[in-house]
Amino acid sequence: MASKLFILFFFSLLSSTFVVAQSERKTTNMIGVGPTEVYDTYLSQEHFSGTGLSFLSTVQGVKAERCWSTLIEHQAHLATLSDRSDDSNELAGDYTFFIGRLRAFSLLPSITIEAGGMIAANVGFIYNMSNGNNPAQARVSLNVQPMVAATWRFSVFRRHAALRYETQLPLLGIMFSPNFGQSYYEIFSRGNYDHNIVPTTFVCAPNMRHQLMADINVGPHTTVRFGYLGDFQQSKVNNLKSHVYSNHFMIGFVKHFTITNHRP
Repeated sequence: MASKLFILFFFSLLSSTFVVAQSERKTTNMIGVGPTEVYDTYLSQEHFSGTGLSFLSTVQGVKAERCWSTLIEHQAHLATLSDRSDDSNELAGDYTFFIGRLRAFSLLPSITIEAGGMIAANVGFIYNMSNGNNPAQARVSLNVQPMVAATWRFSVFRRHAALRYETQLPLLGIMFSPNFGQSYYEIFSRGNYDHNIVPTTFVCAPNMRHQLMADINVGPHTTVRFGYLGDFQQSKVNNLKSHVYSNHFMIGFVKHFTITNHRP
């Protein structure tokens, strides 16, 4: 009898040395389509417009009873374009990786404000199918940017729903750009550097990114999300102007996970 009591006491003491910690993770995968406009004076003085496709993947994790969350986003974009006279065509694409930390503030039981900072790394290209010399332009940049988001939760036909607006504006960063009249052959084959790594701010590279999304719950852990993604990337460096504007309708699914960790 004494040995049984000792064993029960031992296991109760052992279990009390572990803490159960829960964290929530929300993943979102979306695809979108919509108009895209590209202008790059290194390749052409013409504006090109067409249709683009987007893919957006988001992972946001937050630990229980904490106001801070970690946000990771992957965004890819591909577009086929033509000029106003339909004599020349371009192909544009890019990939952006976002990572940041957000602090949540509850204004009302149904309204949450999130604010924080993110790092955005972008790599892409613009290819002009009509150019013999300098047919392509590389796009590489790294930015530090503040972010603000607001979420309103409500009910529709007895189903949980939410409306979320999110905006980002790069504060400062660096980007790659050839100089006016400089070829890629000069840069990479002859090694002629001419201010090709350029510091940027919101003045010379006033990029903006907006999301307006609506969520409707369709299951215990699954939500349908649809809405608008506006991504406006632009710069004026080395006497060259460039912009890539996209306005896309997005649709996808949000899944919620609860992770339980047992730690000493």
